[in-house]
Amino acid sequence: MRKDWEMKSLNQVCKELFAGGDVPKGRSSKFITKELNIPIYSNGAKNKGLYGYTDVPRVTENSITVSARGTIGYSEIRRESYLPVVRLIVLIPDEKLITLPFLKYVIETMDFGNSGTSIPQLTVPMIKKNKAYIPPLSEQKQIVEILDEAFTAIDQAKVNIEKNIENAKELFQSKLNDIFSQKGEGWEEKIFGELGKVSMCKRILKKQTAPNGEIPFYKIGTFGKVANAFISKEIYDEYRSKYSFPKKGDILISASGTIGRRVEYDGLPGYFQDSNIVWIDNNEEIVTNDYLYQFYGVCNWNPSKGATISRLYNDDLRKIKISFPSIAKQKQIVPKMEELKKQTLQIESNYKRKLENLSDLKKSILQKAFAGELTGKELAVEVE
Repeated sequence: MRKDWEMKSLNQVCKELFAGGDVPKGRSSKFITKELNIPIYSNGAKNKGLYGYTDVPRVTENSITVSARGTIGYSEIRRESYLPVVRLIVLIPDEKLITLPFLKYVIETMDFGNSGTSIPQLTVPMIKKNKAYIPPLSEQKQIVEILDEAFTAIDQAKVNIEKNIENAKELFQSKLNDIFSQKGEGWEEKIFGELGKVSMCKRILKKQTAPNGEIPFYKIGTFGKVANAFISKEIYDEYRSKYSFPKKGDILISASGTIGRRVEYDGLPGYFQDSNIVWIDNNEEIVTNDYLYQFYGVCNWNPSKGATISRLYNDDLRKIKISFPSIAKQKQIVPKMEELKKQTLQIESNYKRKLENLSDLKKSILQKAFAGELTGKELAVEVE
């Protein structure tokens, strides 16, 4: 560490450090006065309008806000007048000691921990005690220039990588669409209603479930995940023998919320929520389950949209069209689609690893900055 750098707490380099105020009882954000027309901030969000929060301190100087609840530690520079309310902590730097941009970078290096409550919270005493080595003002400005340049390049590289991930997904979908849109000799087109019956398990009532038990009961929220409800083996055996139940290999799909999530039934004991999880009881001499699974990945479900949730009704499902070749041809196509999916996932994995490397690089650059190793040194970031 350089000799002219001094260890100081945030409290020492700030003129003011305080939490946002509480909204007065009986007053909402719509409480209007003629005196104020400035932004109001709460945990990073801004709502503009006329507000009358007389108990909330008005900030008129350049400052930084730090989120104090939930995702704690997220910081923003504020250069306008505003009213900070609950879930924000405000830092007003003493600009004779520290510049506003440098203070923001200092905050980004800090691990504030949390207050130990179920929802992470950051308090003023917690943030005040954090310390960092602070260089002279002239050196702070040099460091900020280097960090700004490096982080701008990193952010652009992230944008490019995320775009490449989307391009890989779109290319995969495009190739699948090309396969399933084929027509002509050896190909047929039918609606799902002609392939088999739209099926679902018999309804299970809430009183028939328990948080622990013998047979997992998959609801729409746990479909394809870990069950958090169970039914008795007695009910499972009775309902499975008397009513509709999937065969091993049948492709279950979600019919509400995120439409078309698919799970191949593995034949293990388990039960599925009626109407929200359905399957086509298809004849595999016409269309195989493996082919259906691939088709579901590109299907335009066109669900009916209600007031609060999208839903795929049985009539919607029956009318969906599917093109398919002979069984022999289906068995040739499926492995090619699976290999294409594997290649796409590998490409996505490589790009995501690059994103992780960029995040690690950013942390490394910050560590070097506050170890006095960056001044006068250019940092090159590859922008793909």
